[in-house]
Amino acid sequence: MEDCLAKKMEITVSEAEKRTGRNAMNIQETYTAYLIETRAVESQSEGQCGPVESLWRRYSEFELLRNYLSVTYPHIVVPPLPEKRADFVWHKLSADNMDPDFVERRRIGLENFLLRVASHPVLCQDKIFYAFLMQEGGWKEMVNETGFQLKADSRLKALNATFRVKNPDKRFTELKHYSDELQSVISHLLRVRARVADRLYGVYKVHGNYGRVFSEWSAIEKEMGDGLQSAGHHMDVYAASIDDILEEEEHYADQLKEYLFYAEALRAVCRKHELMQYDLEMAAQDLTSKKQQCEELATGTVRTFSLKGMTSKLFGQETPEQREAKIKVLEEQIQEGEEQLKSKNLEGRDFVKSAWADIERFKEQKNHDLKEALISYAVMQISMCKKGIQVWTNAKECFSKM
Repeated sequence: MEDCLAKKMEITVSEAEKRTGRNAMNIQETYTAYLIETRAVESQSEGQCGPVESLWRRYSEFELLRNYLSVTYPHIVVPPLPEKRADFVWHKLSADNMDPDFVERRRIGLENFLLRVASHPVLCQDKIFYAFLMQEGGWKEMVNETGFQLKADSRLKALNATFRVKNPDKRFTELKHYSDELQSVISHLLRVRARVADRLYGVYKVHGNYGRVFSEWSAIEKEMGDGLQSAGHHMDVYAASIDDILEEEEHYADQLKEYLFYAEALRAVCRKHELMQYDLEMAAQDLTSKKQQCEELATGTVRTFSLKGMTSKLFGQETPEQREAKIKVLEEQIQEGEEQLKSKNLEGRDFVKSAWADIERFKEQKNHDLKEALISYAVMQISMCKKGIQVWTNAKECFSKM
């Protein structure tokens, strides 16, 4: 971790800007561009920093970067991007992806994504990622030249592997179930939080009504007027503080959403392992079949019914020369198949070793982050309750002085 890019470079997404331009289909569109600023830390001991470098990126370019990382490093739980469009939104807030508040939250999420990648011991060393931070022109062409799209597995192939693997790895099966459960639990938690926020909003707005009523009442009371006016003021201040509280609430929700999307990143690693296991089993099955064919040709016996065997019986047996030629071809294919199977076995073992090491790293990070998020949420709720108690304590003093 001492060599990770995050230790050597300050990375920020400092600004978001609404722009208008034409897309690949030459259609006018409005989009948001994000300013990435980087600055090399020249001497960590002295805290000296180099000049600031900056460039603009669209959300679609962040998506392209993440797709590249996911395909190039299939054994890694690649950090997720913040949502493109608002989901699990508390209904008083806008779900419009061009809404300034949403854009601001997404800006923070994109910065967090870059810092996650820059802190990862493997991803931080990727040249395409470094170019994303430093090279504005020609970056897309550089990514496409890697040919990563050709390595991407189709969803149909992945689904086929899921249902046809005969000997799945128990650890990855359990991890897949865990990621499904994690996503389900966090989704439910976000829905509950939205309902709590809605009720909280109602409580604060009712306090605003208290403030208005006390102020109106003070206008018709001479002796009680000052006390009622002061109590109304405390209620108004309390009601107005809801906006800052809800902003904190949304920050907490975004922390949870990151791990909602991390669940899909975990499943992607599991799917890749299933595909590798499926390819391995198919290669082993093909090798067994070729060995059986070779044995049948060598001994002249047929163990299983085949169209080829029936054709030989109906139209005459092959000559010894033809049989020898077929045996030779099969022996070459068997040798090639054994080498391929050995290579796939080694590749599979390396994948499992690397993937499990990264999964353990992810679990440690997840436990730390979710613990901090939940503690922060609890502290925020306690603080809100204390403010409420203080408001009513102040109101009590106002009433006592009447």
